[in-house]
Amino acid sequence: MRVITGAARGRRLKELEGYETRPTTDRVKEGIFNIVQFDIEGRKVLDLFAGTGQLGIESLSRGAASAVFVEQRRDAAALIRDNLKITNLGENARVVCGDALAFLSSAREKFDLIFIDPPYAANLWKNAMEAIYQFDILSNHGIIVCESPSDQDMPLVKPPYFLRRTYRYGRIKVTTYCREEDGQ
Repeated sequence: MRVITGAARGRRLKELEGYETRPTTDRVKEGIFNIVQFDIEGRKVLDLFAGTGQLGIESLSRGAASAVFVEQRRDAAALIRDNLKITNLGENARVVCGDALAFLSSAREKFDLIFIDPPYAANLWKNAMEAIYQFDILSNHGIIVCESPSDQDMPLVKPPYFLRRTYRYGRIKVTTYCREEDGQ
């Protein structure tokens, strides 16, 4: 697993042992960053269920203004901190070791780009989407990128949130949503 491009291009990131953490594959990660490539620079990023932190780190490498990484497992949160040191991208990053849904309910800031990539078996992307909508933490013109198994239905959203597009990468589906308020 490596950083694709930007300031930390080519740097190898550490991974956790075992199968509890499922890093996004290189193919899917490249697809995600092709989708949002013009929506990263200068933006505030939230990497929920961060695992190794690779999506937020890739965003920082590509010029994101800041990134918040939320990961429940202590060993994974420590690994994210290590990966931020390896890439020299820790200055504008914050790692939160805690429950992602609890973080969403207490967030006091809005984000421009939110990555949701929870453990597939837990069905947490639906709960995360509902919490983001309920607590309204996505900025106007912001984007949500949600990774899920391709056979799972994604939640419906109501304005000002809209489904942008769904992409399929074998057994993995990437669904993008945006927030668009009229006149803003």
